Amino acid sequence: MARVTIQSMENGPNLVFLDGKVFSAMCRCGQSQQKPLCDGSHAKVGFRAPKAELKVLE
Repeated sequence: MARVTIQSMENGPNLVFLDGKVFSAMCRCGQSQQKPLCDGSHAKVGFRAPKAELKVLE
């Protein structure tokens, strides 16, 4: 079974890792024009949030 890890990056998106490789970057700031995907808007709007690991699914 694939290992999925989701991490919130400091001041950035939620990264979804599949077997240790980045699979997708999900918007966390709410400003992306490509929701639910991150388009880098967090940098333009000054989004600030701490880094955190959300969950590990196996």
